[in-house]
Amino acid sequence: MSMMRISTFIFATNLLLAQVSNPAISATASAPSPIRFEDIAARSGLHFIAQNSPTPKKNQIETMLAGVALLDYDGDGYLDIYLVNGAAIPSLKKESPVYWNRLFHNNHDGTFTDVTEKAGLAGAGYGMGVAVGDYDNDGRPDIFLANVTGNQLFHNNGDGTFTDVTEKAGLSGAKMDGKKMWSTAAGWFDYNNDGLLDLFVVNYCQWEVDKDPYCSLKSGVRAYCHPKLYASLHSTLYRNNGDGTFTDVSQETGIAAHMGKGMSVSFADYDGDGFLDAFVANDTTPAFLFHNLGGKRFEEVGVQTGVAYAPDGSTLSGMGSDFRDVNNNGFPDIWYTAVEHESFPLLINSKHGDFDDRTVASGLQTTSGMSGWGNGMFDFDNDGWKDLFVARANVMDNISELIPARHYPEPNSIFRNLGNGKFQDVSSTAGPDFQIEAAHRGVAFGDFDNDGRIDMVVTVLGGQVKLLHNITESNNHWILLKLVGTKSNRMGIGAQIHITTEDGRSQWNEVTTSVGYASSSDSRVHFGLGASHLIKDMEVRWPSGIKQTLHDVAVDRVLTVEESSK
Repeated sequence: MSMMRISTFIFATNLLLAQVSNPAISATASAPSPIRFEDIAARSGLHFIAQNSPTPKKNQIETMLAGVALLDYDGDGYLDIYLVNGAAIPSLKKESPVYWNRLFHNNHDGTFTDVTEKAGLAGAGYGMGVAVGDYDNDGRPDIFLANVTGNQLFHNNGDGTFTDVTEKAGLSGAKMDGKKMWSTAAGWFDYNNDGLLDLFVVNYCQWEVDKDPYCSLKSGVRAYCHPKLYASLHSTLYRNNGDGTFTDVSQETGIAAHMGKGMSVSFADYDGDGFLDAFVANDTTPAFLFHNLGGKRFEEVGVQTGVAYAPDGSTLSGMGSDFRDVNNNGFPDIWYTAVEHESFPLLINSKHGDFDDRTVASGLQTTSGMSGWGNGMFDFDNDGWKDLFVARANVMDNISELIPARHYPEPNSIFRNLGNGKFQDVSSTAGPDFQIEAAHRGVAFGDFDNDGRIDMVVTVLGGQVKLLHNITESNNHWILLKLVGTKSNRMGIGAQIHITTEDGRSQWNEVTTSVGYASSSDSRVHFGLGASHLIKDMEVRWPSGIKQTLHDVAVDRVLTVEESSK
């Protein structure tokens, strides 16, 4: 523990009321309490509607909005909320404040205040995704916006305001055939381990306003067109130059050689070689897994590793994705969403450089009747096993006109990890607010009240945003880790954490903000600990290659760990 500064914020846990045994510890343990949420957006002052400007011409962008981010922009220890918004059609401009992106400050008492105007974060153009990362290592999170129109980078000034530095940074967006590519999502990661966060931007398809083909569900009923009618694009990789500028290295790194319809990107070191790899969920084109070859080039290995297609060889309508260890064996797995009739693939890392499709074996074949957007793997009941959440809604806003039994709005779903390779749909017991159908899209995960339970913010297309407060009753323990890099990037993105609790169980997780669809989650790393009162050993493997070990770590608190010098 030498050369390490550890600061802690200790929070009372007496709000965890019900005594619950952990079923993963003993076969004779009693049934766990339900995972439950309540939507407190209205009473918390979080008022926001994602304005997609629907038109009779069914512009493809109208059904794709939008992302959300959780970040502590002012460094007060509490998560704030940033929501991405659309624009008027056909101008694709924010013609009034109704189209502004919005930043809400966390008041520490369960309420939020709109500080958009003061912060200078209204944005411009028709938005899609958001990615949070400290690109200049000044200790303050910055915001990148992936837009249909010009992308934007906002630098955090440290005084509650942000400055648009897009032009200087060179991040307004790559072009194809002379036109700026439609960007849907983005993620920050340090692909070459130089201590600077680089930017991966996911692009969707070639599109122009009011020029979509005419597609119909049935005679006289126009609908959004199938993605196959649009030409694919490649993703864009920007290398951080360390001086506030970025260089497009998509060609030289091999990223630009692969065309798809990207919807999300997530990062993990799937083969343990010390370099972060990137998974891209594509819509109706094969998914990509970009294997990082030593921080210089990427090899696309989706087919070889078994992640490109469904087991029957078909392509999937990939949406949101998460890339982390879900079965506690030390190897990151992949879970991503798709549309009805396809199911949401759970791809388990075989430890031998490829993945096994365990969708059916895990009990997730029931997702074939769902359409999903944002998603994530988080331990919502703190039992030591990561559960699965998906923000659901159909793509077609008039699907019921063709098939009355199907609805455009859908309820969200949550699947409890049983710790034996199986997942159980526990949505029906997650509370009355959880049952409400809506056109859900993006979701960001984080503990906004620092009580040790993971909460969620879910955007609704054309509807009021949801703030799903986790009210699961449990005596299970937890820890939240805020990593501070010194030689590595300041946010510690890409750092891997391995913990062993007093009962001998192990867990792995990592620092990332790139989770789900078009959204950015809390960079702090959460572990549910079950009945364990102590973490015996905690190893942090930093992107720099430095390894640190902590012993006998107290739980039920937020812990800040700074990277040591060796």
